[in-house]
Amino acid sequence: MNLRQLLLSGVAAAALFLSFPAISSAAVHTVSQGETLYSISQQYGSSVENIMSSNNLSNDFIYPGESLYIPDQSQSYAAYCVLPGDTLYQIGQKFGLDYSQIMSYNGLSSEYIYAGQTLYIPGLQQTVSPQVSRSGFYEGKVPYTRSDFELLARLITAEADSESYLTKVAVGAVVLNRILSGYFPTTIPGVVYQVDEGGAYQFEPVLNGWINVNPSPTSMIAAQDALNGNDPTQGALYFFESWVPNGFLQSRPVSVELDSFTFTY
Repeated sequence: MNLRQLLLSGVAAAALFLSFPAISSAAVHTVSQGETLYSISQQYGSSVENIMSSNNLSNDFIYPGESLYIPDQSQSYAAYCVLPGDTLYQIGQKFGLDYSQIMSYNGLSSEYIYAGQTLYIPGLQQTVSPQVSRSGFYEGKVPYTRSDFELLARLITAEADSESYLTKVAVGAVVLNRILSGYFPTTIPGVVYQVDEGGAYQFEPVLNGWINVNPSPTSMIAAQDALNGNDPTQGALYFFESWVPNGFLQSRPVSVELDSFTFTY
């Protein structure tokens, strides 16, 4: 079973009952340089397949700094997909738990959660059937998967983590505007990783490796905001740091200037 395939729309119920034999306790593992899913599975007495399903992974790609949930296989638990507006307190109320129990079980250091995040709820004794999106995608300004959301949040972090929240949303909106324009690839990974005919990367963090940084909490919220349709740029397809000379970008109609960025059509 692959939880990444059980992506829920913003109005769907969101828990799925799972059960595993006793092997190890739950943990949150931060991936180190050179580690693989196999080496991590051996460390925790688990399996590659189990770690993949517990983290909604569709392939075995992992990157340094990524947090992987290693479930407690000695008890039953439910996987709950956070809905817009959810709080840990509300989720705890749904399942008769104190929110601190959910935080501890998921290795959370703060009460911050975001729509689309998977939380593991310990000790449930019954199945709550989810309404699963047949497409395997969340609904939004464009269809997207959990990995697409994380990629967009990482790009926003790498490009604009020092900028205002509005600029962060604007950077995410540019990616989505490109998808909808008909002139660029039609998926978030396609746009982010695009290399043009001249061999130039569209986004510098892809070239310098910053695209692999952990997304900041504010950037994750901004990514969700952009995916929900918020666009401070009103359809811009490009952005650049205003002080950087670029004949092509500076020749295009300006949409808006936000912080150190200029957004153009």
